[in-house]
Formats: sequence, structure tokens, C-alpha cells
Amino acid sequence: QVQLVESGGGLVQAGDSLRLSCAASGRTFSTRTMGWFRQAPGKEREFVAAVTKSGGSTYTADSVKGRFTISRDNAKNTIYLQMNILKPDDTAVYYCAVYKYYSGTYNDYQDLKQYDYWGQGTQVTVSS
Repeated sequence: QVQLVESGGGLVQAGDSLRLSCAASGRTFSTRTMGWFRQAPGKEREFVAAVTKSGGSTYTADSVKGRFTISRDNAKNTIYLQMNILKPDDTAVYYCAVYKYYSGTYNDYQDLKQYDYWGQGTQVTVSS
């Protein structure tokens, strides 16, 4: 069993930065790709970014590329999402998740059905 706890959300102004954290319990953390997703009111949950188990490869959605950076610290069982130049469209609940398989492709990492553990989410609100 894996438990995930996100933190770091809040209310900021457009152009500001935030860093989200996701702390994981369980021994599978360092063996799995981890992802960030977000869900805005009235919209489906969407992929934001993923980082492979070693941290050697990262994948970022086009909508946030160049502004958001995903990273991980396996010694701390934690992944991060550094969000810069935030826009009102970034307003959403942000979730971290554990990819259920031991390897995948970029297309696989975007598929939320291929993740088996989810955190409770942290709210990010960006005002204009």
C-alpha cells in the first residue's frame, strides 16, 4: 500500500511561482514513475508531468512546458512540481500519482488509468 500526501498549494497572483510537494510512504516509490495531474472545476483530470523512477527522464504537458518542472528525491520519497509564471488557467486541484507499471512511454504516462495510487490533492488558485 502506498499513501501520497500533496502540499504546497495556495492562492497566488498571475506571474507568481509555487512549488508543490508529494510525500509518499511505501517501498515501491523508488521503483515507479510518478506523475502530477490537475483537475479544474467542470473539467476532466489532465496530465501535467511525469518523472521516471531514477529521475533521469521527465515528461511535461505542452500547456505547461517551459513553466513547470517535475523532479524527485528518492532519499526523501518525495516528488516536486515547480510552477513558474503561473496563469489563471493553471487554477485546479493538483494530484500526484504512482504509475502502476515498471516502464512506459510518454503516451502511457499521460493516461490516468495507468496510475494506481493517488493523493488527496492540493488546491492551486491563480488570480489575474
